[in-house]
Amino acid sequence: MHPYPHTYTAEASGAPAGTVAVTATALPQIEATAPPQFDGPPGFWSPETLLCASIANCFVLTFRSIGGAARFKWVSLDCRVEGVLERVNAQVRFTRYTTHARLTVPSGANEVAARGLLERAEQACLIANSLSGARSLSIEIRVAQSAGEAA
Repeated sequence: MHPYPHTYTAEASGAPAGTVAVTATALPQIEATAPPQFDGPPGFWSPETLLCASIANCFVLTFRSIGGAARFKWVSLDCRVEGVLERVNAQVRFTRYTTHARLTVPSGANEVAARGLLERAEQACLIANSLSGARSLSIEIRVAQSAGEAA
């Protein structure tokens, strides 16, 4: 890992109508626009969905790191984040985030340890830690039926 501070840069450009091109060096371009809740067209990423995706992605990567350090064996982790946007004191902001984690583990895995590692990943997620909304974690642990099952 590189020493801190880390700097990340992304760019966005758009016209009076249409999608916004979201870019970063050496990454594929993403077309984004307002979400349907703000009268945008369906089928595009929006800043709101990108934020929730960032939390979900960070959670999975954080669990991968924590689980690896603990030498915990697992098959797959599916993560869905719901962010709630509300008007609070005349300001619109995300007030809470719920992370729904479904971890599939091999037969015989320690499910108590799995739950603890998932909770640690939620607490250590740097993206979620950078936000002000309340956070909660919903955990489902599944046991793989076969060695090759990926949920």
